[in-house]
Amino acid sequence: MAGSLNASDERDDLVENHEINVTPFIDVMLVLLIIFMVAAPLATVDIAVDLPSSTAEAQPRPDEPVYLTLKQDLSLAVGDDPVARDMLGAALERVTDGDREARIFLRADQSVSYHDLMELMNLLRDAGHLKIALVGLETVPATADEGRAADRPSSPGPADTAR
Repeated sequence: MAGSLNASDERDDLVENHEINVTPFIDVMLVLLIIFMVAAPLATVDIAVDLPSSTAEAQPRPDEPVYLTLKQDLSLAVGDDPVARDMLGAALERVTDGDREARIFLRADQSVSYHDLMELMNLLRDAGHLKIALVGLETVPATADEGRAADRPSSPGPADTAR
């Protein structure tokens, strides 16, 4: 409730003002807006990771993709050629013609531990290759008739996780 002082009014009573002062409400809304603008980017995930099988649609591949394979015995292969871990950087330089912006399609056996996969990704980063796509098998989503998902071995589709 607010009052008004009027010079022409000689009474001692204050007249009620029936207008709402919206300034405090605007201040509160602006503070809330700033809080949400700061908090929203913190709530998002930067890297989407698709596990070995995925129902995601296959992404288009380049004409000559560079595949790096981590086998069950933790040996590496660039394309079809086996490569030692200490020679990985040189092999990738040769295959990509020195283009560190070329996307590397990383295939890993399901039995490979997450620790070993991260070590390989650290080797790629140390070699200067930051654009990595994880490759998995496409999975057909389960329907009401089937009751289960069926894996179909098709061409592997990358799950884009470039950073």
